[in-house]
Amino acid sequence: MSDPSLSEPPSDDPGSAAARGRPRSFWARRFPLRGWIQRADAGSHRADVLAGLTVAAMLVPQSMAYAALAGMPPVTGLYASTVPLVAYAFLGTSGQLAFGPVAIVSLLTASTLAPVAGGDPGRYVVLAGVLALMVGTLQVLLGLLRAGRLTSLLSHPVISGFTSAAAIVIATSQLDKLLGISVGRPEGWLERIGAIVSGLPGTHLPTLAVGVLAILGLLLGQRLGPRIPTPLLVVIAATAAVPLLGLEQLGVAVLGEVPSGLPRPSLPTAPVNTLVALLPGAMIISLLSYLEGISVARAVAARTRDRIDPDQELLASGAANLAAGVVQAFPVAGGFSRTAVNHTAGARTPLASLVTAAGVLLALLVLAPLFATLPQVVLAAVVLVAVAKLVDVREARHAWQVERTDGIALTVTFLATLLLGVEIGIGIGIAVSLVLSLWRVGVPRIVAERSADTLVLHLEGDLLPASSVRLLEVLEDHLDGPHAGVTHLVLDLGGVPSADVSGVNALAAADAVCRAADVELHLAGVRAGVATRMERAHLDARFVGRQHADEAAALVALGHQPAAGALSARGT
Repeated sequence: MSDPSLSEPPSDDPGSAAARGRPRSFWARRFPLRGWIQRADAGSHRADVLAGLTVAAMLVPQSMAYAALAGMPPVTGLYASTVPLVAYAFLGTSGQLAFGPVAIVSLLTASTLAPVAGGDPGRYVVLAGVLALMVGTLQVLLGLLRAGRLTSLLSHPVISGFTSAAAIVIATSQLDKLLGISVGRPEGWLERIGAIVSGLPGTHLPTLAVGVLAILGLLLGQRLGPRIPTPLLVVIAATAAVPLLGLEQLGVAVLGEVPSGLPRPSLPTAPVNTLVALLPGAMIISLLSYLEGISVARAVAARTRDRIDPDQELLASGAANLAAGVVQAFPVAGGFSRTAVNHTAGARTPLASLVTAAGVLLALLVLAPLFATLPQVVLAAVVLVAVAKLVDVREARHAWQVERTDGIALTVTFLATLLLGVEIGIGIGIAVSLVLSLWRVGVPRIVAERSADTLVLHLEGDLLPASSVRLLEVLEDHLDGPHAGVTHLVLDLGGVPSADVSGVNALAAADAVCRAADVELHLAGVRAGVATRMERAHLDARFVGRQHADEAAALVALGHQPAAGALSARGT
């Protein structure tokens, strides 16, 4: 099991370490791979090599499929699975996170580049590299600014709704390939569905047969477990079947020539107006790709007891995307399924990622030319099987059961992504999530209880501007309505952690409202965050003799038995 303190490995020379404490700590924190290597043993190395080869066998077909999904030549998926993995291995704080192309990021890449590339394949590939560089630069800047926690603006329900809708969009985008029909360039999801339905009579049966067989093989492989490289075996079998069965002559589309080896590193460039057009997509990809990676890294770390540094993960993800841009690839991220396979196969350190990169590079050098007869429909099958698990109905039910506003945010994000597009969908999801969060803060839970001539209002939540207004509304409603005739009112603030200026003013206004109604206001359970603000506003002097430790103490002071209170009204 890994040592939790990954950022500062122990030194053999304490005195020297103390003398060089600052730079040593910096380098250990910025390049965690050194600490991983120091703590590894022979057993760990063997496990990492086995896991790395297992993921490489899975990544070769998957990366080509995701490259096609991104609108890129399939071979660029292999490029994205080599040098970027090495960059993450040196900088990442997770020993199991498997970087490379992922479905959601590939979809976002396609939707970002298609409007800008103007249908030019060469320009498209160049802009994909530019986009990867922009994503990497944004992530590095966020990491240097220690902004890892700011990504919490994307709430889990929003991400879940977006992911489920994006998975459906991705699956729909592969149906025409599975059916062997042409649908042109539909503008949105509904238009694509319509085009597919219209094209059903022209379904190419040999293509459909190959695709269905590939899907069945991939599903069977999921039952066999990750140690059997079923996706790679399916790809090899389909590639061999094309010349043996004459499938290309029957009209089954194949990849064609696939270059071997890595391209020469270069820095793609684009005019400023093009960079501006790509910036919104780059920002969304930088956030979502980071969130996908750190979410799965934390899930695995909960079992391995590794320490995940969110800011360092931003730097590592940024470095991986910068590397992707340099090798003419497209944006990458840590993938859920590959990381699960990596962990299950026994990966303990980032050495597994280095082995994976070496395995993919070997495939580039040896296997790439052989993929010329790989049916394109097999790559569509790989995508369809991979994204099927991303539609999370259980999480949608859970969100509605636990918190209605989270369910609303998830549903709105899902529908907006499906009907309006992925960039607009995630933007609307973030906006809805923020609005609903502010609404929850502004609408505190207030419960009213009546005991003889005393009314008790229990308040839960911070006293901020919106919640202060709500408190005064509820107070006036109860004094003028069902509780007219009470002589004492106890405001239970035990559930109020803090208050701002508006909150303190609301307490003063509540006292004035009560006085006007000939009701004496008492405060109970005032916590430090509220008491301090009251003292600074000199409001505490007004409530001398009317502040009590808790609700029970207030009722006793007023001559009532606390247990005698009966719930009579509620306000929310």
